[in-house]
Amino acid sequence: MEDSTADSAADGAEAAELHDPLTGVLAGIQRLIRRRLRRGQTGPPLRGAAADLLRLAAARPGIRVSEAARELYLAGNSVSTLAGKLSQDGYLVRASDPADRRSALLYATPEARTRIRERDARRSALMHEQLARLSEQDRAALAAALPALRRLAENLRTDVEGT
Repeated sequence: MEDSTADSAADGAEAAELHDPLTGVLAGIQRLIRRRLRRGQTGPPLRGAAADLLRLAAARPGIRVSEAARELYLAGNSVSTLAGKLSQDGYLVRASDPADRRSALLYATPEARTRIRERDARRSALMHEQLARLSEQDRAALAAALPALRRLAENLRTDVEGT
């Protein structure tokens, strides 16, 4: 029993030493990617949540606002407000759900789909360029970390969704 307690304490200490650097690095990488992508952007800026909502509406035409909110881990009223702004900007079409007039269905416009394709292509090129600058050992370490990062993401998703 003592070994189990000692192992648990060691795991807790290890996790405590890891969480701040990990969250800092992950958040920093995301911020830097967004900043670099803004440089070559044409048209008004597409910030993180807006780009995510457009990507989702392009991938799943007719998605309900409530479903999009769940998928993006945002409040329904936040997605509704964002969808309204994107509609005004000509990137989304909001339509009433024929089965439930209180629900709005979201459709990405052709302009939005083009913007998302361009943004995704720029992000892919950026990441390819940056990963190529790393050593083979660094790329192997990142590849080896992916399963653990996916499990971390799944644990967070489970906690958020309560499932």
